[in-house]
Amino acid sequence: MQFESFDREYLTRLREGDFRTQDHFVSYFSELIHMKLRGRVRSQQAVEDIRQETFTRVLLALRREDGIREPERLGSYVNSVCNNVLLEHYRSGSDNAAIEETEENALPSRPAEVLNGLIFKQMSDSVRGILEQLPERDRRLLRELFFEERDKDEICRDFGVDRDYLRVLLHRAKSSFKSLYVKQLPSERKMAGKASPAAKS
Repeated sequence: MQFESFDREYLTRLREGDFRTQDHFVSYFSELIHMKLRGRVRSQQAVEDIRQETFTRVLLALRREDGIREPERLGSYVNSVCNNVLLEHYRSGSDNAAIEETEENALPSRPAEVLNGLIFKQMSDSVRGILEQLPERDRRLLRELFFEERDKDEICRDFGVDRDYLRVLLHRAKSSFKSLYVKQLPSERKMAGKASPAAKS
């Protein structure tokens, strides 16, 4: 793969939640993290969990005043965070109890899917408000999957569905969520505009 360098404008767009920049960030570093974890983690689900937790911590750090301000440090910072998450995974003993999963058995892990999870984590206050407006089943599914981080097999059992139909339910719930989210985009953009001066520091 081709290694990339990042500039201050990239960090600013990433910090402000520009979708295309976040999608590029997830795509680029997903490949690097997958290469790093190959042979170190046995479960495909564990790889996805470590990857998503890494992205969440990095994007949250970007939004803190004392977070990443030097674009040339982005790659090393992502690697360092991934190392910490991996160590936590080892200490928890999760890998010892892991069951080997194949790509066919796992839920989709395309960049857009990972990004959706990150959006839910980073914007918890806004998300919780929108969730209250959703139908009970959609609200329950999104809350259990993204906030409570329940095991997907347990969610399937509770909802009485298999993983294929869970994808369908999840897609519908996300579509309902996004339609409500779009309605409040103007206020979200105003908030991003207020935060942007910090990106120049």
